[in-house]
Amino acid sequence: MGRIRPDPVLVQAVIAGALSFAHLHDLAAAAGQDGWKAWAYPISVDLLLVAAWRRLRNDGSSRLAWCWFLIALVASLGANVVTAGFLDLRHPPAWLRFGIAGWPALAFLGGTLLAHTRGVVEAAHTTPLADMAPAPDPVPAPVPAAEPSDEPAELEAADLPTPEPPAEPSQPTPAPTPVPAALVAHARKVADEHHTRTGEQIDTDTLRARLGVPSQLAESIAAQLT
Repeated sequence: MGRIRPDPVLVQAVIAGALSFAHLHDLAAAAGQDGWKAWAYPISVDLLLVAAWRRLRNDGSSRLAWCWFLIALVASLGANVVTAGFLDLRHPPAWLRFGIAGWPALAFLGGTLLAHTRGVVEAAHTTPLADMAPAPDPVPAPVPAAEPSDEPAELEAADLPTPEPPAEPSQPTPAPTPVPAALVAHARKVADEHHTRTGEQIDTDTLRARLGVPSQLAESIAAQLT
């Protein structure tokens, strides 16, 4: 088991607290607060001092905490000074009696404010952070629906008629070859003879072969025989 080593700072705090406690008790007793009431005054002053200091340490600097810390410090320091012989405690002045009598109400007000204004202080500290938060994106306005139009809807690609390919330019019909009348008369005799012998009309190739003429001329002769 390790040895307990006293902390000089803690020892000094205990000594200073005990002396201040005794001075506050003596001052309250001199102002007419006897019995347990004289012991309650130093407890009230020290508790208010501790509460204000704890508020400063936990929540940061604030006017409220500093105000009540200084009030409790002046009360403790004033008791130490007054009991050093600067006043005749056997015949305390009226202002000292007035201050001692009004201290309970003052200490109650300070303790209540320190205990019940935490939400206001925290809100004041968090408000700038809330202001620094990025604003939410604006909600896009609804797009109005398109009104029905009286014009006919456009035809889809599948409903459109397939365009017809452009017609190729027709080749000019060659002019018929002039045929002599005598040749036509001879060709008619040949055609009549072929019809009598076969019972069928003579075709262009047979006519060309019988007459011994070119194909174009044979076609011209056949056209005149029909």
